[in-house]
This record gives sequence, structure tokens and C-alpha cells, in this order.
Amino acid sequence: MLKELKAAIVIFLALTFVTGIVYPLLVTAVAQLVFPHQANGSLIVQGDKIIGSQLLGQGFDDPKYFWGRPSATAAFPYDASSSTGSNFGPTNPDQLKAVSARLDAIHKAQPDDPRLVPVELVTASASGLDPEISPAAAEFQIARIAKARDVSEEKIRALVAAQTQGRTLGVLGEPCVNVLKLNLALDAPIK
Repeated sequence: MLKELKAAIVIFLALTFVTGIVYPLLVTAVAQLVFPHQANGSLIVQGDKIIGSQLLGQGFDDPKYFWGRPSATAAFPYDASSSTGSNFGPTNPDQLKAVSARLDAIHKAQPDDPRLVPVELVTASASGLDPEISPAAAEFQIARIAKARDVSEEKIRALVAAQTQGRTLGVLGEPCVNVLKLNLALDAPIK
């Protein structure tokens, strides 16, 4: 029995070393060599300052910026350490209050807009951290942003078109617009 126990302990230690140390170090090294931008969080840097990650949504509520999907993370909005959906159904009173408050904010920012608000601008995603919106949700906000920035809608629409990402491999997913990248493009001199 002692012989089997010794063999089990040796195998346990060997597998712990291989799967707990060697494999993670190997995967990390390969990721740093082949995909360093992605392996380090797909951070967006301007000068020496980290602006954010293209993988995580951020809160924008200034009328001169595009607004993304609301966050569902607890305590602090867009907190990646507590990524979660609210799990509220469409008839949940708390969900109805949250959607109503978001609709009120949009109608306050765009009082003369009679169009229906895209659902993604008033409901959070499953992760609560979506960095992207659909081109339709971006289009919905163009008039507000053009007015706030005193720029033509055509110029803002061209920025949206330039920032729109197509389907992966032409068939997977839906076209989308990264809100942080789009807002950074807004802050650059518009031509």
C-alpha cells in the first residue's frame, strides 16, 4: 500500500508541476510572442496614458459622445471584476425601472427624436460589459452628437462607417461599432 501511495504522490506532484506551472508559462510565452496586444488586454493607449480596453465597455453620458450599452455590474458600472448580467426578465419591476430611467435619459438628450430607441441602448448585455453597439444604435445617436459638436451629420456618419466592423469571416456575428474607438475618433480632428 505504501508503494501505491508513493506512486500517487509522485504522479500528483508531476501533474501539478506540468499543468500548474509549465503549461501556463508556455501558453503565456506563446501569447506574448504571437499576440502581445491581445494577451495584454487589448489596451488602447494614447501617449503614455491607458485610455481603456477595446474589449470592455465604458460609461459615456455626455451628449457629445456615443453611448454604449448600459452596464449590469454591481456597485461600479463597467467593473470587469464583477462581470455579470442582471438576470432580470422583461417583466421584472427593477428591470422595468432601469429601462424607464435609461429611456428618460435618452429622451432628455434627444427630445425631438420620434424614433424608437434601439433596445441595446436601454438594456444591458449578459456580461454587462459590452464594448460595442450595432450600427443602427450608432445611427440613432448621430443627430444628437452632430448638434452637440456643431458638425455635420454626414461627417459623424462617415466616422461611424469607418469604425464599423463587419461580420467575422463575413458570416459570423453581426456588424458592430466599438464605442470607445468611435468616441476617440470623434475627439480627433474631424475632416
